Amino acid sequence: MARTAREAAASAGTVLVSLADDAAVLTAYDGSDGISAGLCEGTVVVETSTVDPGTVHRVEPLVTARGAALLDGPVSGSIALVQNGQLTFMVGGPPSAVDRVRPVLDLLASHVFHVGPVGSGEVVKLAVNTVLFALNQAVSEALVLGERAGVTREAIYEVLAKSAVGSPFLAYKRAAFEQPDEAPVAFSLELVAKDLDLARQLAARLSVSMPQADTNRGVTAAAIAAGLGERDMSAVAEYLRAEAVDP
Repeated sequence: MARTAREAAASAGTVLVSLADDAAVLTAYDGSDGISAGLCEGTVVVETSTVDPGTVHRVEPLVTARGAALLDGPVSGSIALVQNGQLTFMVGGPPSAVDRVRPVLDLLASHVFHVGPVGSGEVVKLAVNTVLFALNQAVSEALVLGERAGVTREAIYEVLAKSAVGSPFLAYKRAAFEQPDEAPVAFSLELVAKDLDLARQLAARLSVSMPQADTNRGVTAAAIAAGLGERDMSAVAEYLRAEAVDP
């Protein structure tokens, strides 16, 4: 256990950073006790937080000034996939630095993709999450629709999982959707809102239309306003159940 980020970084050849948002990342790298202050020449920092690509570019000079290299390497996958070493890394940065940290990332991941220069990893992660949140919304709607028509939640989920829409997401979120009061929080709705905001801000800068992401952000905001912000993302289904009106 290190007392400061500087102390932790000083003892490592590879530094993995995983924080909640852009403000936390910017704070963690700066200052006399920050990550950058402890870096040694040749160290590789892998920024795994999901943040704006611009945030990665802001901290990069702090890292390279110490003779270290920065990669942005956000991940796809939740707690169970971390524990089983089955994450997917989307890495941006110099190929030589990616090669140096690959043995470390391979301990945590089943797939490590080098997607381009620094900042590219964050772009791909935001793109992946927009699909993930759309799937979460669609599954929630499908379950509530079926339940209201008298089909059990378990029966609907089983068919979804074995159908063309079956995916790793449906497999590892099954307990969260089927027993929402018992499953632990793997990804809160507050973090969903943060990531959707980042994706939509990036889209606005690039003049890209994302109507699905806009819709999902609106539902997420309503669920948070209903008091579900600290609940798992699957609580969108709970919100929709509460909103359903008896015919």
